[in-house]
Amino acid sequence: MLAAAAIGFTSCNDSFMERYPDTSLTEQTVFSNYNTFKTYAWGLYGVFTNTNILRIPGTNGAYASATSYTSDIYAGYLMRRQGDGNPYAFQNVSSSSSGNGWAFSFVYRVNVMLANIDNSGMTDADKEHWRSVGYFFRAYYYSELIARFGDVPWVDRVLGDSDKEIAYGPRTPRKEVADHVLNDLIYAEEHIKEEGDGENTINVHVVRALLSRFCLFEGTWRKYHALGDEDKYFDACITYSKKLMDSYPELNSDWGEMLTSDLKGMKGIILYKEYVEKELTNYVLTHVERTSTHNVEMPQHIIDMYLCKDGKTIHNSSEYEWSQDGDNSMNATFRNRDLRLLETVAPPYKVIPSADNTSWEYTSDPKDREFMDIMGITRYTGFGGGNGEAGKHKVFPLMNWSAAILKGMPHFFTNNGGQGFLVARSGNYVYRYYNVWDNSKENEGTSDVPLFKIDEVMLNYAEAKFEKGGTGAEGFNQTVADLTINKLRDRVGVAHMKVAEINAGFDPKRDQTVDPVLWEIRRERMVELMGEGFGFYDVRRWKKAPWFINKIQYGQWATKEQIGDSGQFVDLEKGYADTTGKKEGFIYMYNDPLVAGKGWLDKYYLYQVPTNEIALNPELAPNNPGWE
Repeated sequence: MLAAAAIGFTSCNDSFMERYPDTSLTEQTVFSNYNTFKTYAWGLYGVFTNTNILRIPGTNGAYASATSYTSDIYAGYLMRRQGDGNPYAFQNVSSSSSGNGWAFSFVYRVNVMLANIDNSGMTDADKEHWRSVGYFFRAYYYSELIARFGDVPWVDRVLGDSDKEIAYGPRTPRKEVADHVLNDLIYAEEHIKEEGDGENTINVHVVRALLSRFCLFEGTWRKYHALGDEDKYFDACITYSKKLMDSYPELNSDWGEMLTSDLKGMKGIILYKEYVEKELTNYVLTHVERTSTHNVEMPQHIIDMYLCKDGKTIHNSSEYEWSQDGDNSMNATFRNRDLRLLETVAPPYKVIPSADNTSWEYTSDPKDREFMDIMGITRYTGFGGGNGEAGKHKVFPLMNWSAAILKGMPHFFTNNGGQGFLVARSGNYVYRYYNVWDNSKENEGTSDVPLFKIDEVMLNYAEAKFEKGGTGAEGFNQTVADLTINKLRDRVGVAHMKVAEINAGFDPKRDQTVDPVLWEIRRERMVELMGEGFGFYDVRRWKKAPWFINKIQYGQWATKEQIGDSGQFVDLEKGYADTTGKKEGFIYMYNDPLVAGKGWLDKYYLYQVPTNEIALNPELAPNNPGWE
């Protein structure tokens, strides 16, 4: 009976207007005691891999690596190797008749559980716990709906025949829905069992992590989209983030390891999606990143945003060695840089593979092994140590899914020397999830994926402190920098941020409308969370999408010999491919969207409510601005 009831609860239609049959007979069995509530709640964890609202990378089983990087591609942080460019930059976002994440069956499932708590035989404390768990899951789902659509129907109970005014009514104002979410999460934080229901389950720390994330998003959205009443969200973000930082005082020592290994027991991990061998839901990203299918690259102007090891930008650091008229190699670009860059974009190297590509030797040029020594042979002290310890680090040289040795990076798409795998048209191959420990030959991904970690919470805290109090005594000052950003920098070889030294000239290429200290906080967030699904949400809540998305995307500096006859260079002034036949330059990827007469449209800040939903319920109209 329990299994049959669970199937019935999880197979309902995603349409908000769907009517459901009375389930009271089976509910008496399903929701009778603590253990049956626990069994039902296990199914709610599927929200983290729900394809309607997929956000966290690594949790999509589709054989396409770009799905895991989509948010950062849309934000302009990353790009696809081939195609028509960023759809938001070139206005290739079509109208939606259905989908877009507009679905409420998960909300119904949570509400079914909540509706049966009071009638169960549990103690008051147990009832409070499961109500808290239900509130968390509903809040998680609604936080995504709000981020996409703004105004959405607020449904906090199972709808009956007398609830037509809700089922067929208008959308609830965004601010009202957000306040409901905040209040539910505060209740959950106060009443959930501190340790949840065992290891890696929803507990007080996970609730606080969602409070930290949601409150920063909603506070900044209200501030920069002129909705007002944002301070209570900044206050909540600060309060609950600090509680978590006190509970998780240590970071994992190796930044790259967090997306390439098992996360059980790892410092700073609050909740994670576990993958095990032969599991049906394993993701294939680690396999794809070792094939010719992977097509995610990083524009050169984003690489330029990574700091040098002295904590300065490439525009004012004496440690930056690249020069258009001097050493313009990839080695010079990556030398003395934030090590998070090396763990995100494959750095340069060269080896001499054996005839069968199963072994290799060093070349005679020390520069060819410079980054191999950093990444996979000796590694910097404090950056994780080890020598390619199994289950953890990336190791060099890189290899494909069948362990064939890749002879070098950069490995250009148009001149790949007969090795068609791990190629990058721009030269900047993104390999954030790459590892050689997963059973890639069998197309299995067993590395775990973090859902909430203290690293993000620290960045939330830093940003909220600035948004609430600037650089004053109650805002983002040196003490806060040392508690957050500087702890993150310690493990990646970057000098500490000194707040007093950040002025208008610290980064001459920044968006000049953004405070220079806030710009550095946002920079840190971008590089720390790169490839983890936050980019498109961040640029929209900051209302800075045009600055990031309207940029011309181009690759690294190269010669014609490197990229082959079919490769092209970009004319940065004209915004198109250069046709003069020059012998070197920045690699052409896509036209400048503004020069092409395109660019970000403000209607993209909110998703379109699917037209079929409005046809079924005209009260949902008008659609979001620009989508009417």
